[in-house]
Amino acid sequence: MRRIVWRILLGFLFVFPTSSALRAQSTAQMSGTVKDQTGALLPGVQVTATQTATGFARSTVTNELRAYTLTDLPVGPYELEAALTGFRTFVQTGIVLQVGSSPVVNVNLEVGQVTEAIEVQADAALVETRQTGIGQVIDNVRVVELPLQARNVQQLIVISGNAVGGGTFGTNRGYPTDIISVAGGLNNGLTYLLDGASHNDPYTNFNFPLPFPDALQEFKVETSSVPAQYGQHSGGAVNAVTKSGTNEFHGDAFEYVRNRIFNARNAFAAERDGLKRNQFGGVLGGPIIKNKLFFFGGDQATVVRSQPATIINFIPTPQMVAGDFTAIASPQCNNGRQIALKAPFVDNRINPALFSPVALNVVKQNPVTDDPCGRIQFSRKNNLDEQIIMGRVDYQQSQKNSLFGRYEQARMNSPSDYDGKTWFSMGQPDFTRRYHSFVLGDTYSISPNVVSAFRGTLLRTLNEKFPKTPLFTWNDVGVKNFYYPPNWGKIVVLIVSGAFSTGPGGAAMHNPGVTNSTAYQLAEDVSWSRGAHQIGFGVNYIHSMSNWLSGTNAPGQMLFNAQNTGLSLGDFIVGRPSTFIDGAVATYYLRRNYMGLY
Repeated sequence: MRRIVWRILLGFLFVFPTSSALRAQSTAQMSGTVKDQTGALLPGVQVTATQTATGFARSTVTNELRAYTLTDLPVGPYELEAALTGFRTFVQTGIVLQVGSSPVVNVNLEVGQVTEAIEVQADAALVETRQTGIGQVIDNVRVVELPLQARNVQQLIVISGNAVGGGTFGTNRGYPTDIISVAGGLNNGLTYLLDGASHNDPYTNFNFPLPFPDALQEFKVETSSVPAQYGQHSGGAVNAVTKSGTNEFHGDAFEYVRNRIFNARNAFAAERDGLKRNQFGGVLGGPIIKNKLFFFGGDQATVVRSQPATIINFIPTPQMVAGDFTAIASPQCNNGRQIALKAPFVDNRINPALFSPVALNVVKQNPVTDDPCGRIQFSRKNNLDEQIIMGRVDYQQSQKNSLFGRYEQARMNSPSDYDGKTWFSMGQPDFTRRYHSFVLGDTYSISPNVVSAFRGTLLRTLNEKFPKTPLFTWNDVGVKNFYYPPNWGKIVVLIVSGAFSTGPGGAAMHNPGVTNSTAYQLAEDVSWSRGAHQIGFGVNYIHSMSNWLSGTNAPGQMLFNAQNTGLSLGDFIVGRPSTFIDGAVATYYLRRNYMGLY
């Protein structure tokens, strides 16, 4: 029995990987055969692929079956050279390798001196014969030139086919992203890779932000028969590659502006849209040491300043505090409808002796209004600052060894909408999101037929939501025996239906808290060409940690809805809430390990 099991395992390891091309996720490969003029296959031919933009070169020798395979090649334009004593050197230009591709480029050698060369300058017809799955490459031309809302590259995934967008995913514990489902899979079932490294948030399982268009080379969407080395998710894979420096300096600068002076007025609006949106930045790349060491970096900032939204609320007036609710119950304050307080209250009056001291203390925090209905008006801002930074260094130590390091940072700040005067104008506290990603890659040619690709990755997020301007707590206004977390931002959640409230989101929006996630990844892919077979095996290990301090109802939420007196303001001032919710602060510490072998 044991012998049968071992045979099954060996068969899986050696047969299954040959069904498709194996390579590190962020690279490509090239293969083919070498023949002479009679069609005879030639062994021992030196085959070299050179990336024309950087001078990066990788060599191999045709095997006993007169075939060659060059794996783990960085994407970009290439020149292929084949040389053998007694034959003219063959040179093929116009080869462009895309991420995840494995084209076949066959070579025909002619008899002659090796110093003589036959150069084929036409673009090579790259035919994919090794991949069995379905995928679509979104190349750099489309990444840069197709219109994108907010220059969000992730939106291009849906044009790859078999992918459907489902809006935006936002959470207090993660970076906002688009919801995309591939091949009917789960909307969080996609494996995202950036430069061959994991790019999924360990908490939400959605993706981290991709680089902006000027910093992204291309990406491929795998929608079926996803190669074994991707692992983790069954819904598909998005494999993206950042730009690298070349032997020439290249860069650009940009700014996109949206402003009310350029906006047309909506036909049904009284004035033009007041949104101001500036998105600006640039990239620069080039050589540090020609043909050896290269750099590339970019920065994009987005500043959004919207016209504050006007909010109308109704607060207790001096007449109400004196017990007279006739004005607020009149048709003038209720869209033509007369309201009568419930029994035992008569003539829309309430004895002030029944008033809640807590409610009166809250009223003291309110602004003053002389409107008989208690009408006040204030504004809520909806501003946003975002920045994405990316930097990369590539180093070709030799034809056998190349390394790269890449860092990406994204930050998003949503300042509080507190107007500085009206305490219940705070719909949301100050909200800060941070994301960091660092990856180190090492590709080493152990022999002409064996190539190793290593990736080490560090992912880090921080989401922090706290009011920078302290207000007051229920304890401060006289609620007894109320637990409020120490060192917690001072804020209350109060909803008086149809009158006033602290923001539209309730406790969930106001909840202060801190969430951070950290993930470490170590991945190794080995490609071995043996005769007519290409065998691949590897390991992917991810250790992730998620810590968060949360208490959705920690500030305490009270809801008044008129079920006691007939007026929500009446219920509030006598201190009879319909709902009260309170909760302790919860701390979570999650640790997960993922191991994938193929």
